[in-house]
Amino acid sequence: MEHHLQSGIAGLEAAAVILLFFTFLFYPLAAALTSLRYKAWPLYRLFFWSLGIFTIAISFTGPLADFAQTSFVGHMWTHLLLGMLAPLLLVLAMPTTLLLRSLPIRVARKVSSLFKSRVIRILSNPITAFILNIGGMYVLYLTSLFEWMHQSVFVYAVIHVHVFLAGYLFTASIIYVDIAAHRLGYLFRSIVLILSLAAHKILSKIIYAHPPAGVSRGEAETGGMVMYYGGDLIELAIIIILCYQWYKSTAPRKTEPVKDA
Repeated sequence: MEHHLQSGIAGLEAAAVILLFFTFLFYPLAAALTSLRYKAWPLYRLFFWSLGIFTIAISFTGPLADFAQTSFVGHMWTHLLLGMLAPLLLVLAMPTTLLLRSLPIRVARKVSSLFKSRVIRILSNPITAFILNIGGMYVLYLTSLFEWMHQSVFVYAVIHVHVFLAGYLFTASIIYVDIAAHRLGYLFRSIVLILSLAAHKILSKIIYAHPPAGVSRGEAETGGMVMYYGGDLIELAIIIILCYQWYKSTAPRKTEPVKDA
C-alpha cells in the first residue's frame, strides 16, 4: 500500500513539473508578443512569475517535497511556500492582465464578462476567500484529513491544489494588483486581513498544543512554530502593499501651477 502511494505521488510530481514547465513558458512568450503591440511588459513581473513557479515546483517535487512527506515540519514549510509565498509572487506578476492582452479582442471581452459574473464576484470576495483559505486549514489540521492526505494520492493532490488556489484567491482579494471582479473598500479588506492573520496565529498555537492526527508532539510543536513565525515576512509584505495602495489612493494629487498669460 505504501509503495503504491509513493509511486502515485511520484507520478503526480512528474505531471506537476510538466504542467509548471509549460505554464512558465507561456508567460514570457505572451509578454514578448504583446509588447510588440502594446506598452512593454515590465521585466520585474517576469521575475515574480518565474520565482512563483519555482516556489510551487519545490513544494511539489525535490528534497523539500520528499521531506514534507515524512515530516510535519517539512509539510509546514511547503504550506508556507505553496499557500502564501507562491500566491503573492504570482499575483504581483499580474497573469490575468497578461492573459487578456494576449487574447483577441472579442475573446478578451468574453473573458472579462466572465470575471464580472456573480459566481466570480462571490468567490473573489475577501470573506469567501478567507473561509476557503483559513477555514480549509482548520479542517485539514483539526480533523483526520491530514492523516488521510498521506494515505491517498487523490486526497494528497486535492489538498495541495486547494492550498495554492485558496491562497492565491485570498491574496488577490486583499491586494488589487491584477484585474479584480469587484473592488471593495480598503477598510473592509484590512479588517478581513487582520482576522485572517489572527486566525492563522491561533491555528498555529492549537497545532502546537494539540498535534494533528498521526503527528508526534515534538514535530507538532516545531511545525506550529514554523507556521507562527515563518509567514511573518509574507504577511508583512501583504500589509505593506495594502497600506501603500490605501495611502496612494488618498494622497492629494499634484497639480501643475497655472502660468500667467
